[in-house]
Amino acid sequence: MKTQDFDFRLPPELIAQFPSESRRASRLLTLDGRDGALRDRLFSALPVLVQPHDLMVFNDTRVIKARLFGVKETGGQVEMLLERVLDEKHAVAQIRASKAPKPGSRITIRADAAFTVLERVGEMYKVRLEAETPLLAWLDKYGSLPLPPYITRPPSAEDEARYQTIYARKPGAVAAPTAGLHFDEAMLNELRAKGVNMAYVTLHVGAGTFQPVRVEEVHEHRMHSEWYHVPQETVDAIAQAKARGGRVLAVGTTSLRALESAAGGGTLQAGYGDTNIFIIPGYRFRVVERLLTNFHLPKSTLFMLVCAFGGMLNMKLAYRHAVEERYRFFSYGDAMLIEREQG
Repeated sequence: MKTQDFDFRLPPELIAQFPSESRRASRLLTLDGRDGALRDRLFSALPVLVQPHDLMVFNDTRVIKARLFGVKETGGQVEMLLERVLDEKHAVAQIRASKAPKPGSRITIRADAAFTVLERVGEMYKVRLEAETPLLAWLDKYGSLPLPPYITRPPSAEDEARYQTIYARKPGAVAAPTAGLHFDEAMLNELRAKGVNMAYVTLHVGAGTFQPVRVEEVHEHRMHSEWYHVPQETVDAIAQAKARGGRVLAVGTTSLRALESAAGGGTLQAGYGDTNIFIIPGYRFRVVERLLTNFHLPKSTLFMLVCAFGGMLNMKLAYRHAVEERYRFFSYGDAMLIEREQG
């Protein structure tokens, strides 16, 4: 497969720059991967589209204020994005500067806080916070929310709440699991009242989720690595749902990637670790029957994933429909519910 096979026309004005008026106020396009049927709905109709004993799996990661601006010892300006927090003092970071920083150099963020560059890690750097406060607490106080690169404005006070799911519990992501942004507490209560069960995984979304595919042949692309955890109670909930005839609905590609990573040995196993799973057409899904997701970038790994899930032709037609009907794309955009293609 060629990367070009996953291209489509996307007018830039369809890229949502702001969240909808309320979390559930977005639209919902449904696709039945078995026959390609499409239907335009509102997200508020989601409880009608699930059944008792279905299981919804959410990603409970929490976005951290991972973007920082500082100054090198030479006086040059630096932008840092902490890609992964390692412990209370150390992180792996992307660093943008006029010249690559050298090991041992310092980047001053505030008068009382700096980062020491320890070593190069691929295209990133391992850094150490030189401050008394633990790193996550320090970021929460002084960092900036890392909005995606296609949102062309600085973060606002509204983003502090809206670019975070209401069930976010475990800090570590530098990008939100955006399918979950549509849920408010009332929606969750409606789903529970319908008899839908809920379970959680954690996948700390990295900035690599926005990286373009730069190779011509899809199989030559190397995925970024992200930390995930699938608890035993989620494995048990999935087994119970399937035993009762329920379906597993992954809320977001990150939830799906965590589950499919944990099933990489053939059966779903509780555990944690790093995953660089790359799902493209031809992949055999082991866990998930339905996927709730936002609309993704052309030629992106996430568009490749949904093509694998719903069928390549089905998905291309669905995205053409979404463009024609002026759906809003990406993190603050509308949602899509996909029934997996059979085969």
